[in-house]
Amino acid sequence: MKITAVILGFVLALQIFGISPTFSAEEPTGIEIGVGKRSIVPSKLLPISGGVGEPSPAKGKRGEIDARAMVLRRGSTTVAIVSLDLLGFPMVLGDRVRKQVPGLAAENILIGASHTHSAPDCYGMPDGKGGYTGDLEYMDFVCKQAAEAIQEAISNLKPAWLKVATDEAKGKIAYNYYAPDLYDRRMSVVQAIDHHGATIATLVNYATHPEVLGTGAGFISPDVIGPMRDQIESQTGGMAIFMNGAQGGMITADNRNLDQPKEGGRGYWQDSRSWDECLRIGKTMADESLRIIEPAPTQKNPALFCDAIEVRFPVESDLMWAIIAGSPLKYPRNNDQTITARINLVNLGDAQILTIPGEALPNIGFYLKRKMKGKHNLLFGLTNDAFGYILTKVDFKSFPRYDYISRTSLGEMTGEILIEESLKLVEKSPVPE
Repeated sequence: MKITAVILGFVLALQIFGISPTFSAEEPTGIEIGVGKRSIVPSKLLPISGGVGEPSPAKGKRGEIDARAMVLRRGSTTVAIVSLDLLGFPMVLGDRVRKQVPGLAAENILIGASHTHSAPDCYGMPDGKGGYTGDLEYMDFVCKQAAEAIQEAISNLKPAWLKVATDEAKGKIAYNYYAPDLYDRRMSVVQAIDHHGATIATLVNYATHPEVLGTGAGFISPDVIGPMRDQIESQTGGMAIFMNGAQGGMITADNRNLDQPKEGGRGYWQDSRSWDECLRIGKTMADESLRIIEPAPTQKNPALFCDAIEVRFPVESDLMWAIIAGSPLKYPRNNDQTITARINLVNLGDAQILTIPGEALPNIGFYLKRKMKGKHNLLFGLTNDAFGYILTKVDFKSFPRYDYISRTSLGEMTGEILIEESLKLVEKSPVPE
């Protein structure tokens, strides 16, 4: 009774002097969000990579390739989302980045590649002549720049609100080269705003190969992603970030000249490989993302949750095993000819995010999104690792057009394992709210 009286007396005294007592344990801490950016343009022109094989010479650049980071913090949970304008960024390099950010849990740093086919190689693949593709000094530079972008984002953390929306992106943006209508038309947008209404970041999640220019054009470039980001930033301020989706086999930019068919009328067309076409598609993506996010309600106290699992994938492909075993990057591998990849699950407000360590075919993406728990379900493809296409066993080597993506897949069971393990992670996660 005496203790209660003392407490009541203390509270009364504070009120007399106009001071309102606060008890932090009873009030939500809210979410903080910050962004950071660093250029990853090489100091000299380096060959550009579009996949397995010898990179192509570069003669110039179009736009800027960057490392862009968005850091989210709520209470004791901090998550970093990093986007790199590269073909892919394997986990062996991602772990170099994570070691340079010691204040943040390594498993909470999600690093994805935009999959531009117009950037220097970061795989270090054996070239069959005793050498390898890529420039090791450049890869170290990218790791340093990505880590600095994360650190900048941490230093820029500020209280934020959130908007999330998903809708079909309209316009001539993407299609499936192998089966034109087999692709996910949905675009998800996450926008962070400060408490004064100013935009901090706009993240666009959409499944496509950004390869209007491709390696043949000879330009170091973010391709359509650069114009998309520029347009968003000019309209809203803040930083624009792109994270790819389930774009394997082969969801690509719709740069078809539909009045110029080829291959005897079998449904293939000549393509436009110009910077003007990059501008058209990129600005269309930007306009659609802003249309989609504009009416979304503001989430003023969004939850943040992050989990991760390590998954083993057998490497049945001789080509892929030769890359893993022969690269100067010394890819981690297991004695039973498997590799280990990380899969993350993040709940952000009413959205759920699942990462994919490669290029999953769209039917895998459709299935995972249907089984996830969020009001908005996002897939971050080519995130935390980037080894090859991911197919289900029924698609593997199923018809001639899938020969290349089957050869550059880890194996027949990759998709099955990905689905099974991802859904286990989803099942044990809380429902986003």
